[in-house]
Amino acid sequence: MTQDLQGQIALVTGASSGIGFGVAQALADAGAAVAINYHSHGEAAEDLAADIRKAGGQAFAVGADVADEAQIDAMFDSVIQHFGTIDIVVANSGLQKDAPFVDMTLADWHTVMNVNLAGQFLTAQRAVREFLRREPRPVSMALGKIICMSSVHELIPWAGHVNYAASKGGIQMMMKSLAQEVAPHRIRVNAIAPGAIRTPINKAAWDSPQALDKLLKLVPYGRIGEPGDIGRAAVWLASDESDYVVGTTLFVDGGMSLYPGFADNG
Repeated sequence: MTQDLQGQIALVTGASSGIGFGVAQALADAGAAVAINYHSHGEAAEDLAADIRKAGGQAFAVGADVADEAQIDAMFDSVIQHFGTIDIVVANSGLQKDAPFVDMTLADWHTVMNVNLAGQFLTAQRAVREFLRREPRPVSMALGKIICMSSVHELIPWAGHVNYAASKGGIQMMMKSLAQEVAPHRIRVNAIAPGAIRTPINKAAWDSPQALDKLLKLVPYGRIGEPGDIGRAAVWLASDESDYVVGTTLFVDGGMSLYPGFADNG
């Protein structure tokens, strides 16, 4: 058994940059045809799709705001029209609107919840409907696979980022409850919880030697993660090699969730 995703169709939301970009590239490298969703940075999504096609793969870019149900439906309809169906859905879209709690606006709370949590709900719901609509496909042991992109902050509190941490905590329980509900249909739902990954959203945390040194004090393994680290984890979770993995969050964090601040306090 290998991690070969040949013949499978994947949709990755928020894939025009950062972690989503790395996941889309890794799925394509493993043989999947990939729909690359974007809300902004459409040119980057188109460029990635072109690079995948140039390398002999199949890909196209599709715009949609995952917080908008009508746009989610249109996105899925476009992917199904283009590729016929979907086997793998990676609900990755996310953002931050950070502020001290006493200063956080309700608008910023809702913005983060609408994209990070409601967006994953809508994406997963439409995926399940598509999986149940069609017959099983010989390319996969599962009827369909959903991977929710969470964060170490589904576990680790994060002062100054209450809306973001709350959204990721919500993803954890949504993922587990959904996995419990749809597992009898042979639909596998899991999550990935990245730690510190070198992406534009957290550039200030790694873009100088001083900032990087401070960040690495939180990472026992001693290096910052790369989008490819998350991409390889997504390939494994999407493959038949993980067919008995259901309702699990895979932490890909260099040990950040081990609370390294306590290492010398035993």
